[in-house]
Amino acid sequence: MYVLETLKKTFEQVTGVGKPSSASMQRFIRRRKPHAIMFHDDGAVPNNPTLPFVHYRSPVRLTHAPDAAAVLEELFESNGWSGSWRNGIYDFLHYHSGTHEVLGIARGYARVRFGGRDGKLVALRAGDVVILPAGTGHQRVSASRDLLVVGSYTAAGQYDECKDSAKEHAHALQSIPQVALPARDPVYGPAGPLLDCWNGDKVSRRRQSEHDSARS
Repeated sequence: MYVLETLKKTFEQVTGVGKPSSASMQRFIRRRKPHAIMFHDDGAVPNNPTLPFVHYRSPVRLTHAPDAAAVLEELFESNGWSGSWRNGIYDFLHYHSGTHEVLGIARGYARVRFGGRDGKLVALRAGDVVILPAGTGHQRVSASRDLLVVGSYTAAGQYDECKDSAKEHAHALQSIPQVALPARDPVYGPAGPLLDCWNGDKVSRRRQSEHDSARS
């Protein structure tokens, strides 16, 4: 199935047939609040020390889209999240230490554990979008047979695939803080809630640092 989806994507890119335009994206979007979760280093999976995992529940209307995956691809690309793919989610625990990742559910449903072996099990369905800051562990636990996921990454990031080994964990602790913040929310663009969740955390940490310095 995923091979056929990749061929379909290639055909749309070459011919333009079935590929939505950037200008048409707003009709698929609806406002949703971000559900943010902080995951901590469990000794095997580093997660991200400062940025929360973010879940938007069905922010994208896909019911009547001719090609739901193409809508998610164009949406993410138009907001600066690139390198998109169509596939499922691996059934083994892994994370990316050199880039932030967005996952959009184009079809079907899945239960995915985020944050490592002691993380949180999240039920995802078509239209859902999750944003994983660099270092966030993820693993598919179960899924429908028709599951189709679109994934993309921040333009300035460097893709890698890490598992829960001590060597990779040590390297990840150095590389994760170096991953730049995105300029745009992958769903809502330059004024999206993700920027408040991530940049707001940065401002909060700076203020706390200034407060601690003033007391010392």
